[in-house]
Amino acid sequence: MASDHGGAVTRVLVCDDSRVYAAALTRVLSYGGEITVAAVCATAGAAIAALPSIRPDLVIMDLELPGMDGLTAVEEIMSSQPLPILVLSARVSASGGRAAAALAAGALDAIAKDHLDLRDPAGGGAAAFRQRVKVLSRARVIRHLRPELRAGPDRAYRARRAAVIGVCASTGGPRILAYLLGALPAGYPIPVLVVQHIGTGFAEGLAEWLDHTVRLRVAIASSGAMAGPGAWIAPAGAHLKLTVTGRMHLDRRAVAGQHRPSGDALFESVAAVAGRTGVAVVLSGMGTDGAVGAAAVRARGGLTIAQDKESSAVYGMPKAAIDLGVGAVLSPSEIAASLLALIHEPQLGIW
Repeated sequence: MASDHGGAVTRVLVCDDSRVYAAALTRVLSYGGEITVAAVCATAGAAIAALPSIRPDLVIMDLELPGMDGLTAVEEIMSSQPLPILVLSARVSASGGRAAAALAAGALDAIAKDHLDLRDPAGGGAAAFRQRVKVLSRARVIRHLRPELRAGPDRAYRARRAAVIGVCASTGGPRILAYLLGALPAGYPIPVLVVQHIGTGFAEGLAEWLDHTVRLRVAIASSGAMAGPGAWIAPAGAHLKLTVTGRMHLDRRAVAGQHRPSGDALFESVAAVAGRTGVAVVLSGMGTDGAVGAAAVRARGGLTIAQDKESSAVYGMPKAAIDLGVGAVLSPSEIAASLLALIHEPQLGIW
């Protein structure tokens, strides 16, 4: 079926137990004719049962549901019949951990319900949401991360010396981030600084969930704190940067592309401070963030890695980094092997 604009119509299944909210969401999605809501289900069980006959391009799943909750439903769908999933949460503070778990289980994105304005289907916010839905509906989904290793151009999984690792991710990134951090031991000595593009209010839940899930310490980055062992996630609205004293700095004013936090801002600081002992890893995501910064790290002799196309939900950011030149294009298991093979070399006299 084609839309009024000549393109294929995106089929969406909505799972929400509020009839009023589901109706408002349907009106916004259906406006313009490029998206059709093929089914509305009040329970996760009903949604899962409807998937074979409805065959949606995208599932929009409320996390707070009677009976089987949204997280369990995401886990069930991704293990049996993988589909692009967008999760919605009514209470970010209470469900941030569950949203993070859903993203790690394979959901592509999370949005707080109170950040969606459903009153005006013709408005700019509604149009941006529809565009987001269409892009997510075309994303690649995978059931399992591939375990095999293969050599990259720089044979990146061989031992190299590193003082700091920067990671940038967006759509589809939390699942890979959880996989990579889960592969590192509790005593991993190299600090990992993370920029993850995620909906407002969810960064804290992601950090808390990861901290309880992986062996490595994970927390939101704090301005002025030393970049010590652990994974440090940039908070919403602030660029995470490494200073020459080995401390983290949160910059809430600078403009660096479309994102704050920005992977480019992080990587450029890593390049300037760590030089050849800097590492930049660009994971799945829309857009080009991280590509320019990764190029700066490589220009200083550091290690640069982009996630491969086969495992990326959205190949925009990795491809942009590859186009500017990275040292290796690797699968998640290969990236994990690369990080495990690094030898910690702090910048003597700095930190």
